[in-house]
Amino acid sequence: MADLGELRFFLLDMDGTVYLGPNPIEGAAEFLAFLGESGRQRLFFTNNPTADAAQYSAKLARMGIKAQPADILTSGEATARYLVSETDFRRVYVVGMTSFETELARAGIAVTDEDPQAVVLAFDKSLTYAKLEKACLLLREGLPYIATNPDKVCPTEYGYIPDCGATAELLRAAADRWPKFIGKPNAEMIRMGMQKLGATAEHTAMVGDRLYTDMQMAYNADITSILVLSGESTREDVARAERAPDFVFESVRDLHARLAAIDAA
Repeated sequence: MADLGELRFFLLDMDGTVYLGPNPIEGAAEFLAFLGESGRQRLFFTNNPTADAAQYSAKLARMGIKAQPADILTSGEATARYLVSETDFRRVYVVGMTSFETELARAGIAVTDEDPQAVVLAFDKSLTYAKLEKACLLLREGLPYIATNPDKVCPTEYGYIPDCGATAELLRAAADRWPKFIGKPNAEMIRMGMQKLGATAEHTAMVGDRLYTDMQMAYNADITSILVLSGESTREDVARAERAPDFVFESVRDLHARLAAIDAA
């Protein structure tokens, strides 16, 4: 664990950390501006593959937060990269939204119902029983099984809704299969992000609102873990956790205040 003042690279979760639905977390825009003004670098991470990096860039812009598509790494992009670089699967059955299917297509992965080589699961607000039925039958045939992220719920401005991990639990009950998750907490996402930034582990932190994805990924990658309580996790969750994050703040606004105080000292 590095001292806060030694951290120069910040990997930032989005849902529950920078914003909730269409609404920015109070102080998020100021915190992100401060990072740039103080010479610190940041990269946005999200386990939500329902939009690509360009769409997330536009969403952040509407909140007054400047970010280029290259500043954002989604679990959808990470999954596409994994399929291309680590497997021979080029025809897959997808339980996911059209935006995720488009992400795969850009990477050269065909989405098909006919003779797929693998099943790929993602957060899917267009989920139907027919999709689940087809996935269950393919999984019972033994097809390889990959998922974008293990998040059980997705935070929104109106509450928590089922995410990819919840659907994976349903399919495990039906097909007795559990996927290989590519997104957080897989440390490979940290490595992808650090490579983009030219970062070193001793000067890098993961900032997020979930213990079992954001913080676990930081533990897996041996970088500094910073939990914010503006999303899913609570102080009670921290007290029950097997491992506590290196730092806990109410929100990025409070993290901003602490970093600014360190700089001013």
